[in-house]
Amino acid sequence: MSGKMKYYYDTFSTPMGEFSVAVDEAGAVVATTFGSTARLGQRLDEHDLVRNAQRTARARREVTEFFSGRRRRFTLPLAPSGTPFQKRAWSVLEAIPFGQTRTYGQVAEALGDRRLARAVGRASAANPVCLLVPCHRVIGAGGALTGFAYGMELKRRLLQHEQKGSVA
Repeated sequence: MSGKMKYYYDTFSTPMGEFSVAVDEAGAVVATTFGSTARLGQRLDEHDLVRNAQRTARARREVTEFFSGRRRRFTLPLAPSGTPFQKRAWSVLEAIPFGQTRTYGQVAEALGDRRLARAVGRASAANPVCLLVPCHRVIGAGGALTGFAYGMELKRRLLQHEQKGSVA
């Protein structure tokens, strides 16, 4: 047995493609990703990843409810790793209501300094719990779709899902 901490994960289909979630021993979500589970492994490379659908069942249920239009807010416990600034920025992102967007400048303003917009962009890009901390709701000045690790098409579809209440 290695001395690594165990995280439990599962991958499942959503209307937006494959989605993976990893939780710690207490059941708090430590990472999520769209697409390949390899991305999950990159975020958690110093941990043992064990596939376990039972330990991730609550996260799967909430994500499924989100995509079916029955959930607008996630209630899962989160334990993402990040710097103190990143965690503050992610907290502001979590507060962006379903179906709404904010610019990087608006998020920076909420953190107390509009000049932090680029730092907010970097924190958003480093978000290890995409969808649950809705970095897809952050847009560029003037409403431009910018800066999403999973591509602009997926970001557009997520925003469209939230604005229409159904999956595009």
